[in-house]
Amino acid sequence: MTSQRYIALIRGINVGRAKRVAMADLRKLIGDLGYRDVRSVLNSGNLVFAADGGDPGAAAAAIEEQLVLKLGVAARVMVLSGAELATVLAENTLLPQATDHARLLVFILGDAAMRAAVAPLCDQAWGSEALAVGQRAAYVWCPEGVLASAAAGALGKQLGDNTTSRNWNTLCKLYALCNEPALVPPGA
Repeated sequence: MTSQRYIALIRGINVGRAKRVAMADLRKLIGDLGYRDVRSVLNSGNLVFAADGGDPGAAAAAIEEQLVLKLGVAARVMVLSGAELATVLAENTLLPQATDHARLLVFILGDAAMRAAVAPLCDQAWGSEALAVGQRAAYVWCPEGVLASAAAGALGKQLGDNTTSRNWNTLCKLYALCNEPALVPPGA
C-alpha cells in the first residue's frame, strides 16, 4: 500500500483554559494509534500524519475515542486526506479579496447536508464581509476581524459543533507539511 498524508483538526482544544492538551501528548496518542510521521502545527489541535490507505472518518472516530480514554478530553475531530485539503485550498473563491489571511476563515464541512445548510447564507449581503462554499469547506472573509464577523457568527451558529474552522495561514502550513518528506522513512 502507498502511504498517504492526512490532517487532523481537533475542535476547541487549547482555547483559553478549557481542554488543555500538550502537543507532545497528542502526537504520542496519534502515534499509538499506528499512524506515522506525526507532526503538529501551532498549539491548537492541528496535526499531520501518515498512514497506509485508510478512511478519514474512521481515523477521526479513533482519535476522538482515544482523546477521551487517554487524555480525558472530549473534542470533535475532523480528518482530511492531503488531496482533500488540496481541494479545499483550490476551491476558495474569496482568496483574491482577502488581503489578510489571518482573517480568512475556513470551516470544514463533514457532508453534503452541511453544505446545503450553508448555501442560503452565501446569498445574503454581508457588507464588507464575504461568504462562499466549496465541496468540503465554507470560506469567510472577515476584514474587520474574526470576533467581530457577523458572517462567521452566522456560519458557526448554523453549523454548530459539527465543524471546526482554521484561518487560511494555518491551513497553508498544514498543506506544506503534507508535502514535506517524511521524518522517518516507512519501514525504518
